[in-house]
Amino acid sequence: MQTIVVKNINKSYEEAKALNNISFSVEKGELFGIIGPDGAGKTTLFRILTTLILPDTGTATIEGLDVVKDYKKIRTQVGYMPGKFSLYQDLTVEENLQFFATVFHTTIKNNYNLIKDIYSQIEPFKTRKAGKLSGGMKQKLALSCALIHKPKVLFLDEPTTGVDPVSRKEFWEMLRNLRKQGITILVSTPYMDEATLCDRIALIQNGEFMKIEPPQNIINNFPETLWAVKAEHMSALLSDLRNCIGVKSCFAFGEVHHITVDTEILSLESLITFLQKKGHTGIHVNPINPTIEDCYMQLSSSKGNL
Repeated sequence: MQTIVVKNINKSYEEAKALNNISFSVEKGELFGIIGPDGAGKTTLFRILTTLILPDTGTATIEGLDVVKDYKKIRTQVGYMPGKFSLYQDLTVEENLQFFATVFHTTIKNNYNLIKDIYSQIEPFKTRKAGKLSGGMKQKLALSCALIHKPKVLFLDEPTTGVDPVSRKEFWEMLRNLRKQGITILVSTPYMDEATLCDRIALIQNGEFMKIEPPQNIINNFPETLWAVKAEHMSALLSDLRNCIGVKSCFAFGEVHHITVDTEILSLESLITFLQKKGHTGIHVNPINPTIEDCYMQLSSSKGNL
């Protein structure tokens, strides 16, 4: 059963095209990720689906309800956690949760079972003001408030941005547990490593979806030969690699550079020889398996976005 159905959604802000002909669907109980950098259109899409803004053209339904015509009903059935912490900073943890429960005509007691695994971690600080919480604790409070009315669909817009790695890991464990309870989850993130934690993902760039697949399918279908290259002077290495015949693309990835190559033109040995002639030392070249980030960069390059 399809919980979210989006067809040909377009949205512009003056001359800027925020979303360009977006279409996709999300199954009931699915954890669906929208992966892309800042400015790609993720937040605009979430604001349309949570009935906060209107699309210019196209349609979208949540649980069979139209986001334009049935916005009041939709707001009772979805939970939304925006990217920026938006709870009341001067209210305590408990007061924030009580406020959101009251808004949706329920109580903390009625739906405590749904949030207990999350809220129990911050309950010892229930009298602390929300503005005084750490990033990870704010995250848990915001998620608890988004869940307190027992929504059928949960929208999470970049929920782990600015959160430490441990809290990020804990948060994704919470999402997997929520999915087991039948809640459909739509999450956006700029972190490519989080993509593999979703059932399916949509890679978005400049307001367009480049591909929608399970993450492993996207990785398995990577069409290029990929090598990791390292040397003593990485900045000069990047420039030389990009000017090497047979290197199709080259991007910096942490301590190495990832390159896609035309193996009919360039071999490992000939690349090393080329780099040695350029004066590079400490050269290491290894074939590697692609990541979602490699796939994203390849798709962006093929569409002329990089």
